[in-house]
Amino acid sequence: MRTTRGFVDIELVTGQEVALTEELANHLTRVLRLRSGDSVQLFNGNGREYRSTLTSLERKRTLARIEGEVSPLSESPLRLTLAQGLCRGEKMDLVLQKATELGVHAIQPLATERTEVRLDAEREARRVAHWRQVIASACEQSGRAILSTLAAPLSLPNWLVQLGAAAPAVNPQSMRLMLDPEGDASLRDLPAACEAILAVGPEGGFSDNEATLLQRMGFVRLRLGPRVLRTETAGLAAIAALQSHWGDL
Repeated sequence: MRTTRGFVDIELVTGQEVALTEELANHLTRVLRLRSGDSVQLFNGNGREYRSTLTSLERKRTLARIEGEVSPLSESPLRLTLAQGLCRGEKMDLVLQKATELGVHAIQPLATERTEVRLDAEREARRVAHWRQVIASACEQSGRAILSTLAAPLSLPNWLVQLGAAAPAVNPQSMRLMLDPEGDASLRDLPAACEAILAVGPEGGFSDNEATLLQRMGFVRLRLGPRVLRTETAGLAAIAALQSHWGDL
C-alpha cells in the first residue's frame, strides 16, 4: 500500500498537533479523500519523517497529530549537484521535478550567454518560490525526506568564481562534468566517484567561451551518445546514468 506523504515547513515534534497548509490539506482531503483518523507521514526537509494522524478536518483548519519518528532510507550515496542552464517555463519545472525524484542533492540554475529566459529581481523571487514548491512536491511523491537544495540563479562566470572559492583540496572521489555532444569522455571512461557536479547548458548549449571557462575549472566534457538531446532531456538522462553508475539505481 502506498504511503501518503506531505511536506510542512515547520519543526515537527512527537506528540504535537500541527496545522497543515491549505494546499496540502486540499490535496489530502479533496484529492486523496482522507478522513479524520487516517494516517499520513509528514516531513520538513531535514531528513526525518513522522507518522501522523489527521485529527481535525474543519473547513479552514486541518490538523494532524505527530505520532512518532521514522527513518527514511531514500537518499543516494552519490552527492550530485545539477547546474542547469535556465530554460523556458514548463521545461525548467520538469527538470527540477525529475532531478529531485532521481536523487539530486543540489540544484544551481545558471544564466548563460544563450539563455532565453531573463529574470528581473521580482520575477526571479516568484520563480524561485515556485521552483521550491516543485521540489517539495517531487519529494512528497518520490519518498525523499531531504529537499534538494535550490540556489538562486547565477550567471555562469559568477558561479564558477563562487565554485572556485569554495572548492576544497582536490578530491579523487569528486568529479566535475559538463555535457557536450562532442565530448571526449563517456561514462565508462570515468573513475568511480561519490560526489559530482553536472553542468548542463540551456536550449542552445554552452557557448565556446563558456565551455572553455568550464574546462579551465576542471570540468570534463561528457558525451552521452551519438544523439543530440534537448536540455530538458540531457540532464535527466545523465543523472539517471550517473545514479546507475555510481549511485543507487
